[in-house]
Amino acid sequence: MTTIFIIIGLILLVIGILGIVYPALPGLPLMFVGALSIGYANQFFYMSWWSLGAIALIAIIGSALDYVAGTLGAKFTGASKKALWGSIIGALVGAVVSLGGLWIAIFLGPLVGAAIGEYLDKKDLLKAGKVGLGTFIGFIAGVIAKIGCAFIIVSVVTIAHLIPWLQNIF
Repeated sequence: MTTIFIIIGLILLVIGILGIVYPALPGLPLMFVGALSIGYANQFFYMSWWSLGAIALIAIIGSALDYVAGTLGAKFTGASKKALWGSIIGALVGAVVSLGGLWIAIFLGPLVGAAIGEYLDKKDLLKAGKVGLGTFIGFIAGVIAKIGCAFIIVSVVTIAHLIPWLQNIF
């Protein structure tokens, strides 16, 4: 049974890493559940509740940063409510289109959606482009923050299991 929980945990960690760039997957929460599964498999001998608490906190902060970065990117350029809704709709449409093999849609969806929403609201093409670009920059900043958080989560899980193993060798 231990092996099954470790395999499930590793699969969830990998899916979580994919969820960092794919907005339809909750990447960091999946990584937390994967770490929890691995910890449970070893009866929390290698990974303490403190480590899991830190991983949960990192997952929460990283998810919040992702949301805030995209919104701030749009708001910084003076986006309207229609642009914010357009960004959300664009992200969802981009996620669906990317399933068909057009991976660039993941990144362009929020940009195009925000630009269309802003254009529908203000009828100013230059302003719409500015808002779309700001949303895109915010999206990229959020992805970078999630990558950093994912790296920390993987590092904590790896180190928690490597240190005891290395102590047995040396």
